[in-house]
Amino acid sequence: MTISSRVAAAIGASFLLFATPVFAQTTTPAPAAKSDAAKPAKVHSAESIECSKEADAKGLHGKERKKFRSECKKAAMEKKQ
Repeated sequence: MTISSRVAAAIGASFLLFATPVFAQTTTPAPAAKSDAAKPAKVHSAESIECSKEADAKGLHGKERKKFRSECKKAAMEKKQ
């Protein structure tokens, strides 16, 4: 192998090493998803917290829990007035 062919091989290899990032596909950063950390914390009323505790104690989940909490909060608000 001659010196000129070695130089040409070295130049070709260096071109591939340094030029590859230019041809690489770049991705644009995904838009920032709305996370819970970005939202301000909701302040729950004492009635809401108590109704949640009661629902937990009864082991309610899903629609039953939602219905129970709704009725519980309505009753608590009526007692409050």
